[in-house]
Amino acid sequence: MPRTFRPPRTLRPREASRRLEAPRSTSQRIEATFGFVDLAGFTALTEEHGDFDAADVATRFAGLARAALGPGDKLIKTIGDAVLVTSPSPGDALDLVERLFAFAAREQKLPAMRAGLHHGPAIERDGDVFGAAVNLAARVAAEAYAGEVIATVEVAEAARDRGIPVVEIGPVKLKNVSDATALSSIGFMVAAIDSAIDPVCQAVIDRRAAVGQLRYGQTVFWFCSLTCAAAFASNPGWHVSTAQERER
Repeated sequence: MPRTFRPPRTLRPREASRRLEAPRSTSQRIEATFGFVDLAGFTALTEEHGDFDAADVATRFAGLARAALGPGDKLIKTIGDAVLVTSPSPGDALDLVERLFAFAAREQKLPAMRAGLHHGPAIERDGDVFGAAVNLAARVAAEAYAGEVIATVEVAEAARDRGIPVVEIGPVKLKNVSDATALSSIGFMVAAIDSAIDPVCQAVIDRRAAVGQLRYGQTVFWFCSLTCAAAFASNPGWHVSTAQERER
């Protein structure tokens, strides 16, 4: 007997909508200090030392961030050469960043870090955080130079209360933020080594462990590898100007 053709069943709009709907996740409102910390000059390191070395550095950086977490701190996620962390209070966030910078100061091949801190409300869902306060922390981090921590008012006040030097930057117009945001630079003193920054790959190095040095103009530059020293020697003026641009 010939088979009867039956067209595929068409879902009604409401039924189709229910099938496409993802299970609703549990969300909660939180208030925390959000910190974005990234590696300044990571792109330069990738270009000079290759993808494998860059991946090793990013993995090591994430490991240091986990090791620096205190009670109540959370590593929300890693984003390439950056981490997003949360702390219960501005004081806890300052302690976390100070520990992380101190750990990084002992790493000879880790590029200089920079960080942005902001305290405010957000939505926590499935282990991630969302909201204007999170976005603002990312914008604040983008304003920091290599080795610098930038913070908004509440975090800066907590730093002053702890006796940490604070330099007011003033209102800054941040990308995609309607009003200017008052920012301050937090003066952590964590460098326990005689450090310098390789002008080629931007790695923070101990001068005592550097492979060599070269003078250009009135400045002496130190290098983490012979590859970086050779690259600098081939065009020192370009590397100096490029390094200055990267710091901005």
